[in-house]
Amino acid sequence: MRPKPMVEIGGKPIIWHIMKNYSAYGVNDFIICCGYKGNVIKNYFVNYCLYESDVIFDMKKSKIKSHQKKVDPWRITLVDTGEGTMTGGRLKRVKQYIGQSTFCLTYGDGVSDVNISQLICFHRNQRALATVTAVQPPGRFGSLSLEQKNMKISSFMEKPQGDRSWINGGYFVLEPSAIEYIADDETIWEQGPLQKLAEDGMLAAYRHLGFWQCMDTRQDKETLEKLWASGRPPWKVWK
Repeated sequence: MRPKPMVEIGGKPIIWHIMKNYSAYGVNDFIICCGYKGNVIKNYFVNYCLYESDVIFDMKKSKIKSHQKKVDPWRITLVDTGEGTMTGGRLKRVKQYIGQSTFCLTYGDGVSDVNISQLICFHRNQRALATVTAVQPPGRFGSLSLEQKNMKISSFMEKPQGDRSWINGGYFVLEPSAIEYIADDETIWEQGPLQKLAEDGMLAAYRHLGFWQCMDTRQDKETLEKLWASGRPPWKVWK
């Protein structure tokens, strides 16, 4: 069994696809919250340059020579946030690595063609502590109630009944002070913190009408594999 971020699409872990998209918009400093089998993620990045390079193994001389291709300009911090820690708790545990600047947050199990630069710009214009990307796929997820006038969220409910609602697409932009809404390891980000941020008028919604797809089921993975195999995966914004 692999952690979900390491499930592959087209031979690459889904976390790689997510990071490539962020990197296309100049976001190259990553903090990865490791939980279940976090060592698998660490091992992948320890060997990433090796995987992406041409290598000569001189067995007689016990030497390895790497002919590096273009390497991604990433700086990656991998933090063991505990196997049983909830989503909010994971974020609170990496606070020391975030600093005082606006930052992005996303899950490791979904891809989108959301324009990260526009998302960040929107967030800053809203003067909110948190912005969530709202998407509108067919049913089965949680819904957001949006105020038309200023695009602030008036309520946040995870996975209610109903179809075609605006849902949490998982691409957030946050101010460091939003972490103060998280109590401890047991805090679920999508419940108390987002609900309280919404009540305080500090949670904004960026409506994304483009591509978004999570990978919760085998069928989701097969859908993404087919899109990648087509040669025109809609989430691939990098060259």
